[in-house]
Amino acid sequence: MTEQSHATPDLGAHAAPDSGDSGTRSLGEIVGDISQDLSTLIRQEMDLATSEMKREVTKLGTGAGMFGAAGVTGYLTLFFLSLALTYLLDNWMPVELAALIVALLWGIVAAVLALKGRQQFKNANPQLPVTQQTLKEDAQWAKTQTH
Repeated sequence: MTEQSHATPDLGAHAAPDSGDSGTRSLGEIVGDISQDLSTLIRQEMDLATSEMKREVTKLGTGAGMFGAAGVTGYLTLFFLSLALTYLLDNWMPVELAALIVALLWGIVAAVLALKGRQQFKNANPQLPVTQQTLKEDAQWAKTQTH
């Protein structure tokens, strides 16, 4: 069978050999060809879905990585820089107020990082639009084969 760039198999490649008869094929040959074509079609659709899913998982992984980085960065910088800034502000105000100001600053930083990670998740498209479209086309092709 000839592979095409689209998932629809080429049924013309299964023409019966010229054996002197009028070129008709038996029902068994037709069913065998359709079975083989459907098998190829399903295999191609699975390959397409796998490829699309890999791209989308990469996008989701990037977003998850940003969330992870936001957490680790927020924790470590919050701890060490908070101490330094609290001691610095303690020179001009009570230590309690200095600690509160520092905590608010790092909360803002963590929120910005979390929003950026959330945006990455929104940009991912787990709907697999190309696979959905070719499945619709394959269903149309299958309907034409039964008529």
